Amino acid sequence: MINIQKKFGEKLKETRIQKGLSQEKLAFKSGLHRTYISDIERGARNLSLQNIEKIAKALGISNSELLK
Repeated sequence: MINIQKKFGEKLKETRIQKGLSQEKLAFKSGLHRTYISDIERGARNLSLQNIEKIAKALGISNSELLK
């Protein structure tokens, strides 16, 4: 069974790639560190709602779209 952090990380990576962004570019746009983005994509981070919102805004999508 896949955990929610891993599932979210896979969705984030898929969306980031579709938007043509590197981890570094997404990190810059969201105000977060690149290694933090990497950790999220690997399912190694349990992120806050505030950071979900920052990432969604940087990707130009809604929070709910990122959480689908």
